[in-house]
Amino acid sequence: MNHFLPLGRFSFGMGDRFAHQGKAQLRACILAAERGADVVPVWNKSNREHMFIGTDPSSVRAEADAAVEALDWKKPYHVDADHIRLETVDRFIPHSDFYTIDVADSIGEPAETAAVKAFVDRHPELVGTIAIPGIDRPFQTSRADVERIVGNCLLAVQDACKIYRHIAKAKRAANFITEISMDETDSPQTPPELLVILAALADGQIPLQTIAPKFTGRFNKGVDYAGDIKQFEKEFNDDLAVIAFAIKQYRLPPSLKLSVHSGSDKFSIYGPIRRALDRFSAGVHIKTAGTTWLEELIGLAEAGGDGLELAKDIYACALDHVDNLCAPYATVIDIDRARLPSAAVANGWGSRQFVSALRHDPACREFNPSFRQLLHVAFKIAAQKGDRYLDALKRHEAVIARNVTQNLFERHMKPLMLDL
Repeated sequence: MNHFLPLGRFSFGMGDRFAHQGKAQLRACILAAERGADVVPVWNKSNREHMFIGTDPSSVRAEADAAVEALDWKKPYHVDADHIRLETVDRFIPHSDFYTIDVADSIGEPAETAAVKAFVDRHPELVGTIAIPGIDRPFQTSRADVERIVGNCLLAVQDACKIYRHIAKAKRAANFITEISMDETDSPQTPPELLVILAALADGQIPLQTIAPKFTGRFNKGVDYAGDIKQFEKEFNDDLAVIAFAIKQYRLPPSLKLSVHSGSDKFSIYGPIRRALDRFSAGVHIKTAGTTWLEELIGLAEAGGDGLELAKDIYACALDHVDNLCAPYATVIDIDRARLPSAAVANGWGSRQFVSALRHDPACREFNPSFRQLLHVAFKIAAQKGDRYLDALKRHEAVIARNVTQNLFERHMKPLMLDL
């Protein structure tokens, strides 16, 4: 397979809406390395986020390179063109070496009957009894079962192949990392479904490094997992078993691993993930997305004075535009509007109250998940503040950076990779 760039066992997709926290994020990786866990930083930003803020993919590359140079980072790092489609990928190609190909919209769209038949004819091993090491019971699949699965996913795989080949042609001899995102669908993929998807991606000769399936439960932005933890643990273990099996069966890259999207702050499932990774000696890619932006707000509020006033102003504006802000993220937020404090109430808060409501500390009685989720999707408001916001980031860099580093290292990397 061509254009194959290996990805380390543990990698973190570190979104940074305003490209000011690269060094603070990288310091978390340095702290992890000092304690024996090599974490590959992957700076990511989607086309939608660039459009909302008015930035260009070159800014992400510039941020990553500057952080690496400033902190003398000698290990691998990457820049992710996050959730790209064929119509959006071109502006990322000069600046990215990691591509999250999003084909969720194509799942469920019918594939050509002849293509489905041809796939099943090529893969008789998918029909009958399938015993996968690490999964308690073998699966029984009929030809009709496989045809149904292929009919549901083949068009999405074909779309992924088109996008991958477009990138490969544009990148020429350059190597890059390919991730396939199928998490934004209606229901989780079963182990047989994931196996069929991986077989189809192998047929398409995509040197897949990570895949983001859908899991049971809600992966809302910036708050903890909502769902049946035991069911999630079973699904995560089963998916790791399927990946290990598919790597051998279909000669996929040996570094292929799961990707958990909106994986930031999913504290209740970090233990199950850690146990599963140890069991299979597997890796994981965690996307922390907008967590850094929230740590900027926390830092501004903690700084007090003009920083706190700016944080309050952003919240008041978010309340005024709550419907527009929430609409693009409706599937990944659950906001109880009755729990949103009025602008007048929030304006009366001191630094401690604002920070306590916003910081994701489940043990804190003042933590407000609805308040946090609204501000999570309110980065567009900060962008509209222009230099007032960016200048505040510079003035209060020390307190913001401390929060960014501590959040990534203490709340995310340690429980996933260091704490037993």
